[in-house]
Amino acid sequence: MASSGHAVAAPVSPAKLCCHSDTSRRTRKLLGLLPAHTRGRPPVWTAAAVTAAPAAAPLDAAVPREQVEIAQSLNAWVEENMLPLLTPVDSAWQPHDFLPCSAAAAGDGAAEALEAFTEGVAELRAGAAGVPDEVLVCLVGNMVTEEALPTYQSMGNRSEGLGDDTGVSALPWARWLRGWTAEENRHGDLLNRYLYLSGRVDMRQVETTVHHLLRNGMEMLVPKSPYHSLIYGAFQERATFISHGHTARLAGQHGDRTLAKICGVIAADERRHEAGYTMASARLFELDPDGMVRALAYVMRGKVTMPGQLMSDGRDGDRSLFARFSAVAQRAGVYTARDYGDLVEHFVRRWRVAELAAGLSGEGRRAQEYLCGLAPKIRGMEELAHQRAGRSKPATACFSWIFDRPVILG
Repeated sequence: MASSGHAVAAPVSPAKLCCHSDTSRRTRKLLGLLPAHTRGRPPVWTAAAVTAAPAAAPLDAAVPREQVEIAQSLNAWVEENMLPLLTPVDSAWQPHDFLPCSAAAAGDGAAEALEAFTEGVAELRAGAAGVPDEVLVCLVGNMVTEEALPTYQSMGNRSEGLGDDTGVSALPWARWLRGWTAEENRHGDLLNRYLYLSGRVDMRQVETTVHHLLRNGMEMLVPKSPYHSLIYGAFQERATFISHGHTARLAGQHGDRTLAKICGVIAADERRHEAGYTMASARLFELDPDGMVRALAYVMRGKVTMPGQLMSDGRDGDRSLFARFSAVAQRAGVYTARDYGDLVEHFVRRWRVAELAAGLSGEGRRAQEYLCGLAPKIRGMEELAHQRAGRSKPATACFSWIFDRPVILG
């Protein structure tokens, strides 16, 4: 999981915004990146602010017992349909497979190993040299989001009916969560090592941002609800599949075959994971269409807040790191408002929301109507924002991740 997003910030300072306009805020609204209680002002996330911030939803609200029981009833279904999506460890790729080997192979001496490693790093750096700063910013933002994996596993365990109650539970839902975590863990490791070897970024600032994001945590509308968690998982996995896939394409266009391969293999993982969460949500739509359509509408009205939203590089005075990263992703084509609209349309169609009929309450029918009209509305807003952006002078922002070099925002 990344997202662009790779998602969804506690930024702060001297890598100050060089100049700024409200264009990025319109973009963030289109991308669904602003939680309800931050619209109208940039998010400020410090430890104190997180404690004092008004809740976007009843985070501690009791989850209807029937929803938990329905989710638990799917354990046998998960065993048959989701667990096979996880790759056996012995045949899974590992970060080592895509990077220069730092150790001597059997029969090689230390000098030969060092020479081979040095040549491998030089080749990697030659490819990375052509990657533009805006793509680097997107790559770092996605990598930082991937590195906050401990937060995401803890959020998964918070979902009633889906979590791992003991840490070693043999229940299929628990095994899926641990297996998903194990596969996702490789993403941050691989991207981190690539960025370190590339020599293109300020790794201390990148590492500081990871540190802040793990301390700040993440927001979800109803984190205890299995319905909301599975819907959120499906959206996030598809968003990260799109984001890493676009990054792979851009890396290839700029001559970095190593990065293209890295982002491509991560995107393939995200697509498998998306398939799991999407199938599980589809099964719940069959079992409880009213509960799921209302949950989906609630998630969409509240916006799909990105898991990296609370990222910060720790610089006082800078309150917009995630917003700036998102604006760059929009401009670079890594994750755009159009992608978000397509994503909404995809899930409304995949879960056959328009076909739901039997068993819908009045609230369920209103949710259905809202969802079926949402993608066209997003596209209309995107077109309006595009027209406005075309009439204004592009803003730039400096990023500490790339030694405070300025990048044009979307």
